[in-house]
Amino acid sequence: MKQLKLKKIFPYAIAIAIFVIASIIYFHPVLKGQKIAQSDITQFTGMAKEIKDFRADKNAEPYWTGASFSGMPAYQISAYYPYDFVRTLDRTIRFLPRPADYTFLYFLSFFVLMMALKVEWRLAILGALSFGFSTYLIIIFVPGHNAKAHAIAYMPLVLAGILWVFQKKYVLGFIVTGLAMALEIYTNHIQMTYYLGFCLLILGIVELVNAIKEKTIPSFIKQAAVIIAAVVLGIGANAPRLMAMKEYADFSTRGKSELTINADGSKKEATKGLDKAYITEYSYAKLETFNLFVPRFMGGGTVEELSKNSNFYQLIEKRAGKKVADDYSKQVLTYWGDQTIIEAPAYIGAVVFFLFFLGIFLVKGRLKQWLVAATVFSILLSWGRNFEGLTNFFIDYVPLYNKFRAVSSIQIIAELCVPILGVLALKEFFSSKKSDKKKLKALEKAVFTFGGLIVFGFILAHSFSTFQGIRDANYNDLPGLIDAVIADRKSMLLMDTLRSLILVILSAGVLWFFLKNKLKQQYAMIGLLVFILFDLISVNKKYVNESDFKPSRRVEQPFVKSNADKQILEDKTHYRVANFAANPMQDGSTSYFHQSIGGYHAAKMGRYKELFDFQIAKNNMQVLNMLNTKYFIVADNEGKKQAQLNPDANGNAWFVENLKTVNSANDEITALDSLNTKTTAVLDKSKLSENINFDIQKDSTATIELQNYDVTTLTYQSKTEKEQFAVFSEIYYKDGWNAYIDNKLVPHYRVNYVLRGMKIPAGEHKIVFKFEPVVIQKGSFISLASYGLLILVTCGWLFYDEKKKKKVAKNV
Repeated sequence: MKQLKLKKIFPYAIAIAIFVIASIIYFHPVLKGQKIAQSDITQFTGMAKEIKDFRADKNAEPYWTGASFSGMPAYQISAYYPYDFVRTLDRTIRFLPRPADYTFLYFLSFFVLMMALKVEWRLAILGALSFGFSTYLIIIFVPGHNAKAHAIAYMPLVLAGILWVFQKKYVLGFIVTGLAMALEIYTNHIQMTYYLGFCLLILGIVELVNAIKEKTIPSFIKQAAVIIAAVVLGIGANAPRLMAMKEYADFSTRGKSELTINADGSKKEATKGLDKAYITEYSYAKLETFNLFVPRFMGGGTVEELSKNSNFYQLIEKRAGKKVADDYSKQVLTYWGDQTIIEAPAYIGAVVFFLFFLGIFLVKGRLKQWLVAATVFSILLSWGRNFEGLTNFFIDYVPLYNKFRAVSSIQIIAELCVPILGVLALKEFFSSKKSDKKKLKALEKAVFTFGGLIVFGFILAHSFSTFQGIRDANYNDLPGLIDAVIADRKSMLLMDTLRSLILVILSAGVLWFFLKNKLKQQYAMIGLLVFILFDLISVNKKYVNESDFKPSRRVEQPFVKSNADKQILEDKTHYRVANFAANPMQDGSTSYFHQSIGGYHAAKMGRYKELFDFQIAKNNMQVLNMLNTKYFIVADNEGKKQAQLNPDANGNAWFVENLKTVNSANDEITALDSLNTKTTAVLDKSKLSENINFDIQKDSTATIELQNYDVTTLTYQSKTEKEQFAVFSEIYYKDGWNAYIDNKLVPHYRVNYVLRGMKIPAGEHKIVFKFEPVVIQKGSFISLASYGLLILVTCGWLFYDEKKKKKVAKNV
């Protein structure tokens, strides 16, 4: 009995061991304690510094930070939520050092999916390695798209649970779907989860059509109900996270703007989400799709290192010498597509794609229909602005599609579906159920169709492309240099086209030898695995390798105080800093040391971004003063950072003499053009729920000062002889911040487009602002209830099944 159990466990133990070893070997610098240097994570480190310090000091969550963009919710930066049991589960699974942990998760999750598809365990390992080493899944570690990698890694697990439900393994499917969806949502990359939704929708449509044909609608309805229930509970387990995100999204750049004008005064296009140009900035060209199976079809990444045999190197060496050629050839602008920047081509693999085509001709049934349809769907939508009709339809009419940018990343559906069908093709090819004649015919079709497609792409590129890139003007200074770069681009295309063709022929040869009984199945599988790993890893290593790793100390503490930072930090008052030595709206470094008016985040607060575009970008000092910008960091002629004191900063709070009321957001933001923010505040009265009298009486003796700043609690002391109106240099966010005067809750208002304002009665008063988001409490209750239901339903179902089995056994 024990031997039987061990025999069943053995394949899974072997698979996990292989996945651990493969992850560690590829990212072997982690064994020396090194970490990969990720640009986005570096910026995140700056943004999250205040949050982490608060967490360590108070052993509590702030859910707000004042260190970035003059203040914003911490929900989308770093936040831990009550009853977040799924976080513990995730951390248990991801036990390896980063980024090996995500790679391991790629492998493990895909392996479970293969088990759901009833794939033999050795083939399942081959499929898992094919998926996990896909170039796109590896290169996203360099910029630091960890949340994206995390979300992608759980996609196969979600699919596994749903497929088990469709196979009528209801309890197993319900448990896996519920937990997998909880883990998927936990990763906090809603865009990837949203794209997974499209993949699941296509699967559902295929299953529904089949149910109609087979007249099994009641069974389909039951399956759909189980899946929906599991998904809902998985989502519910993340209720605090999702509800907080939804609340903030309405106020972020993802939400609807109240403005009908642009910063230049032109009429603003009405939109409920992101601007179309912004959404489609990263769109795959139709021809660029060939990158999926010819790695440097379009020149590779934005920059590539060229060899000494390249035309570029030889021309530079001839004109400027070997040393200059050595330096300049390390980062050549070889990419000739029209995307702004790409780390590397999203290469799925020539061998994997060949197996996908084999699956098209060999695999039958609705699984193939789903996988092919989903792959084509994702590729068409990844074209973005290059396929405007379809893209505009989705932006205008499909819910939430206009909330996400970088439409090219929807290719992740293809990244998932192509290796699935490739493995299913091998499952059928190695099966004895299909005749050798059918297998041979499918193999021939796959070779000629896919090989022909590779050749067609090569001909297409030479027939209709100039091989000129959007940055070629950088090479205008040296005559003939652009021609040399173009020649190298053509050479890269030729070499990689031949490379893909050779790999296809070799892979087809292995399968042909197996079919002719000249190669055993296990050796054929090993041969294919070798070709797949060679294919993918050799490409991956060009873009992600040991050079990307740094000592952990440098990664964990990436910022070093400049002399300007040291000078500013001598000031122990509460103030803000504007770092104009960088782009303030793309700079997380300043937040590491200071309270910054800038930051680094894809979903900034919408009104704050508008304030920057309309006022700060135009150097409106009155607006900078109202944000309490006491210091500027600027670069001198040598590029060194210098600190400049702004003596005119308004301070943390001040009383105004006048309150100007307007009727719209347009009037409110344009009023700041000439507003003296020290004496006057502007308020949009259309946002007031009732008519309120703001009778300001001049009081030259009135004082108000900040006594304590504690991130989520700000304490002020006021002393006035008459009722006054105070403006606070803190960002207004109605869903969380409450104002108290002498411990009594009082209303406060949005003024000056983004700040807080409040009536202060005469006398001496203690004024406290507290961040008390109700959404966290509500979400926590739903989360706990969801976990409870997930457990109760599972236990109840198991009890019912066991009781049913006993009843059947008794009757027999």
